[in-house]
Amino acid sequence: MSEEASETSTQYLSFILAGEEFALGILQVKEIIEYDTVTRIPGAPVWVRGVFNLRGSVVPVVDLAVKLGLPPATVTKWSCIVVVEVKLGGEQLVLGLLVDAIGQALELQPSEVVPPPSFGAPVHVDYLLGMGLPAGEKKFVLLMDLDKVLSAQEVLVTSTLRTEAEAPVQEAEVPVQEEP
Repeated sequence: MSEEASETSTQYLSFILAGEEFALGILQVKEIIEYDTVTRIPGAPVWVRGVFNLRGSVVPVVDLAVKLGLPPATVTKWSCIVVVEVKLGGEQLVLGLLVDAIGQALELQPSEVVPPPSFGAPVHVDYLLGMGLPAGEKKFVLLMDLDKVLSAQEVLVTSTLRTEAEAPVQEAEVPVQEEP
């Protein structure tokens, strides 16, 4: 690959949600892990599956399908959590995104990315950076704008869940009744 091509192309990680292929900028992806134990948090929004332990850190898991208005993800042996970093007021927060399966690493040239249509996309077009059509492919990959999928308020909600899950459980004081 020429030096000029590598400077203008962008790398993405593709994944499957509700039968459609989506992708995130590879620089936002920290790691991909197998879906395992996720602890549900009472009172969490429906798009938050819960939290999981990532090497001692509590990480909220977002059901990206629900957040995008698609049917909830069904956990299968291919389900994964894509660990990403999002920015909130200059602070980096780590979140897990539940996806149906991981696709591939894509490298797209600017000429292979087109603006999203104003109709017909399976998700709200405001959530998309564009649509990629890799060379030789017939189907578009929907390029997600993660900063628009999760609003600052929603990121704060997930951050609060993380903090609540990390707090030690305090036993309630039960008054001791003396026998008469």
